[in-house]
Formats: sequence, structure tokens, C-alpha cells
Amino acid sequence: MSPEDIRDIIETLRAFNRRFQEPIVTEVSRERRSPFAILIATLISLRTKDDVTRAASRRLLALADTPEKMVQLPIPAIEKAIYPAGFYKTKAKRIHDICETLIQKYQGGVPDTLEALLELKGVGRKTANLVITQGFGKLGICVDTHVHRISNRLGLVQTKTPDKTEMSLRKILPKEFWIEYNDLLVTFGQNHCTPLSPRCSSCPITSHCRKIGVERFR
Repeated sequence: MSPEDIRDIIETLRAFNRRFQEPIVTEVSRERRSPFAILIATLISLRTKDDVTRAASRRLLALADTPEKMVQLPIPAIEKAIYPAGFYKTKAKRIHDICETLIQKYQGGVPDTLEALLELKGVGRKTANLVITQGFGKLGICVDTHVHRISNRLGLVQTKTPDKTEMSLRKILPKEFWIEYNDLLVTFGQNHCTPLSPRCSSCPITSHCRKIGVERFR
């Protein structure tokens, strides 16, 4: 796929996605401009729907918006705040443990490098890249299930895992699109280019799409 094709996809999705609600982590970044809030919202969001994540993040951050305040909360209080997020008990302990590490190792701040973030227990590349891009405005490509699926469906990459998709995208995606690429494809994937039976008949970028792996569509 040519750089011109990629640019056309990005510009088309920018316009098309305006009709949809933006992803929760993007919403948090606009509201708070806080790497810590983005870290917490992303941890809660794993394997959890955006509506649940949105409410859970707001409840928890209303109680504690810094690592110092968070570690003062009993873990059951964190659990209660983020319920019914998926694996809420595990996430509550993880959030508490990460906040202790932030205090002990980073004086209560959030590290601004991918390498340091990945050293935090329970933080993977998706979470680290979201904090880097949305929290600090640094270059990175966050790849979740939507980005992985659609990038392969388009034929932009041919990869088996999100991590390999990220590495491939770093080679072919112009850097000017790195930060927004996740936002655009997550919104598009949640609302239109769904995992099963995507809406190909009304897709604004169908001329660019090889429909790899699509067996049935609307």
C-alpha cells in the first residue's frame, strides 16, 4: 500500500469517525491531561467495554487522582470503585501495586519512556504506548485488538500478534500518523469495521481494503 493510500485512509477516517464517541482513554486525556489518569483508565479498560471503563475510571479517579492518594485506599475500596470492570479484583491489586512502585521509584510520577513503563508489573505494550502518546505526546503506536485486526484486514500488514503489528507499522506508517492511528482504528473498529460481519457495503475506505479474513459482511 502506497503512502498516498495510507494518507487517504487516515484523512477519510478522521472525517468519518466524527459521528462516533471517541475512545475512553482519549476522552480521559482531553479531560485531565494526566499521564497517571491515562495509565489508570487504560489498566481498567483491558478486556472491558468502554462504557464500563468510562464510569469506573471516573469513580476511581474521583477518589484518588495521584499515586499517593491511591495507596491510601484499601484494595476493597478500589475494587468497589471499578466494579464491574473485567477482572476487577486483579486490576485493583495491580493498580495499588503499581502506585506503590511509582512512589518508591519515581517519586510519585509516571515514567515517560516505553522501557520504564514496561517494567511496571502488569503494563504491556498497549498500555505503555497509550501513556506515551496520550499522556506525554511522544511518538508511539498503540496496537490493540482493533488496530491489529483492521491493519491486517486492510492488507497493510501481515502479522499474527499485536506486538508484531506494532513493529510492522513502525516501518511503514508515516510518523505524523503514529499517535492518532490507534484512536482512529479503535473508533472505526468499535462502530463500523467490527470483528464479525463488518459493514463493508457502507465502508468509506473499502477501495483500499483487501478484506483479508472477512468471510461475511453487511
